[in-house]
Amino acid sequence: MSRAERSIETRDVTLVEAVNMALHRAMADDANVVVLGEDIATNGGVFRATVGLKEAFGFKRVMDTPLAENLIAGTAIGMATQGLRPVAEFQFMGFIYAGMEQIVSHAARMRNRTRGRLHCPLVFRAPFGGGIHAPEHHSESTEALFAHIPGLRVVIPSSPQRAYGLLLAAIRNPDPVIFLEPKRIYRAVTQSVEDNGEALPLDTCFTLREGDDVTLITWGACVQETLLAAGKLAEQGVSCEVIDVATVSPLDRETLLCSVAKTGRAVIVHEACRNGGVGAEVAASIAEGAFLDLQAPVVRVTGYDTIMPYYRNEQYYLPQVEDIVKAVEQVIAL
Repeated sequence: MSRAERSIETRDVTLVEAVNMALHRAMADDANVVVLGEDIATNGGVFRATVGLKEAFGFKRVMDTPLAENLIAGTAIGMATQGLRPVAEFQFMGFIYAGMEQIVSHAARMRNRTRGRLHCPLVFRAPFGGGIHAPEHHSESTEALFAHIPGLRVVIPSSPQRAYGLLLAAIRNPDPVIFLEPKRIYRAVTQSVEDNGEALPLDTCFTLREGDDVTLITWGACVQETLLAAGKLAEQGVSCEVIDVATVSPLDRETLLCSVAKTGRAVIVHEACRNGGVGAEVAASIAEGAFLDLQAPVVRVTGYDTIMPYYRNEQYYLPQVEDIVKAVEQVIAL
């Protein structure tokens, strides 16, 4: 049955349900797509992102693995070099570090190492970020580690519609993708998503709100607070343009620079720690490409340069709407 012949369903879904929808669609469209990870088959994953896949596609395509992230990464890479399109899940981003040797030394380098003879079409999925009162190693936001590695694409959805379209694009991409899912909005946002198999473009920012006074640049769960801040600022007569970066590497600099050229001001929002974060790369890109357009210094609203605290102090760490509003008022005043 061709993709066009399959039924197209539209449902109101959460972000995690959109991930599940995209996985079902990708596996139905391409028999080479396989899924593996800890507890993803029989139990449907810790957040139930893979529920129903084993029943639909069988244990040969939906595989529970041992609790061994290095094994998960290495197995997925081997599968990818031999014609499969694996989607490997790490239960939390804080567990991905055990697999980094495989990801950085092998997945990212496979095309270059073999001079194009082999490529590595795989997706590493991981829930990331804080906000769910989780214990240590369960609330990491270390996307900058992977954004720094040539050969890796780093994608972060911020809504159900973008989760569906971007995950399909990631699975169909010929090179490895780190796909980070902001778990604190897994079930906080609902959108109507058409299960039509259509992917969204990678390497592209999405302008969520047009504005003239300041550009707000963000990604992941922080898109929600940024949009709320833009609404509050609109009540004060401040017109904010809100941009969801979506693919933090490679960065869509053109969209960012065009927006800053229009508004003359930029505020960058992310929950990862400040030092060496992706926000610093965005700020440097603006300084290099739109310096003469700036009417005020670029300001960052970020997490702190500390380990993510336990749940009692979690909200002190995460950027809040009030923090974003204050930062915008600061750059508008200059």
